[in-house]
Amino acid sequence: MNKIIFAFVLGLFVLTGCDNQTKAENQAQTASEKSAFSKDKIYFFYSNYCPHCHQALKYINAKHPNLEFSMVNVENPGGYKLLLQAVKEYKINGSAIGTPLMLFGSNYLMGWAPEYESRFENYIKPFVK
Repeated sequence: MNKIIFAFVLGLFVLTGCDNQTKAENQAQTASEKSAFSKDKIYFFYSNYCPHCHQALKYINAKHPNLEFSMVNVENPGGYKLLLQAVKEYKINGSAIGTPLMLFGSNYLMGWAPEYESRFENYIKPFVK
């Protein structure tokens, strides 16, 4: 009878220990899944040779010369790594990755054409001072 009780207590101890380990692992996993992108900033992913990037920047600088945003050059290894992270985090179709890519809090805008201007204006409203 004592062996059964000992086995039962030992089993509870092992299960409780595993449960605490699982909680710690879940907390570590949640911490690692935190966004690399601040929701309080605008990110502008670009390539030096992208004509659409230049058109978007020309529009932004003309309409919003004081707008602050972080420029990320995807031609640099670190910039490309951030681009891939943005694609994953914002659930962007991986086969349709392009520049410019702009992140605005929880929204994004990929590409640039005159018809994107109104969407851009809506997305920057919380960031305009």
